Amino acid sequence: MSKTLKGIFKIVKKLIIGLLCFIAVYIIATLVLSYIPVNTDAEKGDIVVYVNSNGVHTDIIVPVKNNVKDWTGQILYNETKANDTLVKYVAFGWGDKGFYLNTPKWSDLKASTAFRAAFYMGTSAMHTRFYKTVNQDDDCVKLTITKEDYRTLVDYIERSFQYDENGEVIWIANRSYGQYDTFYEGEGKYNLFYTCNTWTNCALKAANQKACLWTTYDKAILNKYK
Repeated sequence: MSKTLKGIFKIVKKLIIGLLCFIAVYIIATLVLSYIPVNTDAEKGDIVVYVNSNGVHTDIIVPVKNNVKDWTGQILYNETKANDTLVKYVAFGWGDKGFYLNTPKWSDLKASTAFRAAFYMGTSAMHTRFYKTVNQDDDCVKLTITKEDYRTLVDYIERSFQYDENGEVIWIANRSYGQYDTFYEGEGKYNLFYTCNTWTNCALKAANQKACLWTTYDKAILNKYK
């Protein structure tokens, strides 16, 4: 084997070892930091919100309107196909725009989409969905929070949108998964260390609710409420 080939082999070997070490540290950090709780003595209130998971991705579900916030001035009924004004709740989720719009099902996932999302190369979007009712189950937990904590949650959600020159959220027209949801331009970028579930976890921390010190996956959040 020539010196050149030996040199290339050593470089590739180091890269592989480095990648494996990074993956190991990432997994260990995720498990350890996800296990550490914060805000374990969260104060209860009379405003009901929910944390919901579809098995991978988490959303925060809040009242469409109450005496703290009326979302109908920003998240418009007629921007959904249903245009249903009788809904009671609206869900918010944040994530990579390419992932959201181009991967409605896991079978649609492309390597290029995953790579761009993981390595801070894409843009973000907010996904909203209206609900008439919300039912608690293993993947949907109910929280009762104070008015003050809900105000900070609202502020956190609002700061996750991009706004136009008139201060309006930017609707991504005619893109949805179903009759009751739609997308808006988001603020910030998705990456390995700040995922859709990290966003939800930070939302809970902002609202002084039980959460993980840091996490990237949904079950770690839901387990804090079991």
